[in-house]
Amino acid sequence: MKIGIIGAGNIGGNLTRRLTALGHDVSVANSRGPETLKELAEETGATPVRAEDAAGGAEIVVVTVPLKVVPDLPAGLLDGAAEGVAVIDTGNYYPQQRDGRIAAIEDEGLTESRWTERHLGHPVIKAFNGTYAQDILDRPRPAGDPERMALPVAGDDEAAKAKVCALIDELGFDTVDAGGIDDSWRQQPDTPVYGLRAGAQGVKEALAQASPERPAGFRG
Repeated sequence: MKIGIIGAGNIGGNLTRRLTALGHDVSVANSRGPETLKELAEETGATPVRAEDAAGGAEIVVVTVPLKVVPDLPAGLLDGAAEGVAVIDTGNYYPQQRDGRIAAIEDEGLTESRWTERHLGHPVIKAFNGTYAQDILDRPRPAGDPERMALPVAGDDEAAKAKVCALIDELGFDTVDAGGIDDSWRQQPDTPVYGLRAGAQGVKEALAQASPERPAGFRG
């Protein structure tokens, strides 16, 4: 599968490592230009590209950048993607630590991924946002293994969600359907499922325990 990854930080870098190892054709971009991705490209065989080229022909695009830079991503970012492209949003809103206050999230009550979706102009699937980057490398397990972790996955496009869940299964993790993007507050920072290392039942229980009230530590 052709996969574009926009953002080469901890999550983006480790997804690049795993997905290339699984045989996928990965293009990876960051904000500093492809020349700064030479080491990652040499390590993995991924193709370093500019952000505006990362989605070219891709069946899945992963957007894994700080929330505050989402509005600065190139216009038409997904124009060259394959028909039916699934877009994974791994982002989180950290108003005090990094992103500053975003009124649409705090005043209008948009979920973080709905806000991102509106800027991208394309539906997104929220996944990997509460996953430790190192776990992507260290904790894959075969299907049926009692220690296999599950990840919550939220999104409105059922076909795209199925494509993302199949990819996560290939990576060595189970998935739990966390509802639509308007339900994705259940997996935002400081919820019970955020950072949880558990199987499917534990993830389902954690999602059910979430409160829609934004924690004080995550308000601007």
